[in-house]
Amino acid sequence: MSIAGRKFLLVEDEPVIGFALEDMMIAEGADTQFASSLDEGLSLADAHEFDAAVLDVNLHGRESYPLARKLREKGVDVVFATGYGVEPLPSDLAEVETVAKPYSVESIRAAFARLQQAGT
Repeated sequence: MSIAGRKFLLVEDEPVIGFALEDMMIAEGADTQFASSLDEGLSLADAHEFDAAVLDVNLHGRESYPLARKLREKGVDVVFATGYGVEPLPSDLAEVETVAKPYSVESIRAAFARLQQAGT
């Protein structure tokens, strides 16, 4: 999946990591919206249309799964990011790709490419 020209929702509760992710995606030509909490991410998902999203799994002790479900219902490609290692996901989100922190734009691009190959 090409990142350039696509609109991404980025949700990360650690500001340094979030701003670095946003900078990486902008450098690749993405249009981004950034949220630092689950509630902010849910609000953005209601207010805007996105092509794809990178969601931190743990947002201030809350899982981003409700946001992932909402986005997927709208046809948005979702990739999870985590610094806690890859843990089993809920069964309805088991096919969502996960990248481990620290991640690179290459790992994010590869995760979205795997989603495209799987047809999700």
